[in-house]
Amino acid sequence: MNAHQMIGIVMIEDDEGHARLIEKNIRRAGILNDIKHFTDGHTALSFLFEDPTGPARNGPALILLDLNLPDMSGTDILTRIKAEGSPLKRTPVVVLTTTDDKIEIQRCYDLGCNVYITKPVNYESFAQAIRQLGLFLSVIQVPEIEDQ
Repeated sequence: MNAHQMIGIVMIEDDEGHARLIEKNIRRAGILNDIKHFTDGHTALSFLFEDPTGPARNGPALILLDLNLPDMSGTDILTRIKAEGSPLKRTPVVVLTTTDDKIEIQRCYDLGCNVYITKPVNYESFAQAIRQLGLFLSVIQVPEIEDQ
């Protein structure tokens, strides 16, 4: 894997309209990284952990995670990603959800999410959050693998 490989974005979002909005804002922020979109938790988890092209086998990714999925809670997915010994423990996770419940937000941070964005937020603040996400992405370059 070369050091300049762009990290892949994995979007787990069951609402097609939100998914399109998110993707449009990501592109508008100048982020050209590949986006893989999943509409349910099980398919997403099997890609993340088992697929040979998925991040557990193939290196860094950024995960955009909706908490309200049809088949499981996003917090369950977050828990698995950030679990001790998980190959994805250091993967940045951005939670995108309609919940602005303080307890739920705190729980996501406690579980290890990096950014929490409430939707459907006012379009401007959403675009702003995605732009910050763009800066965030440009900062987390794929590290060179060096022998110690």
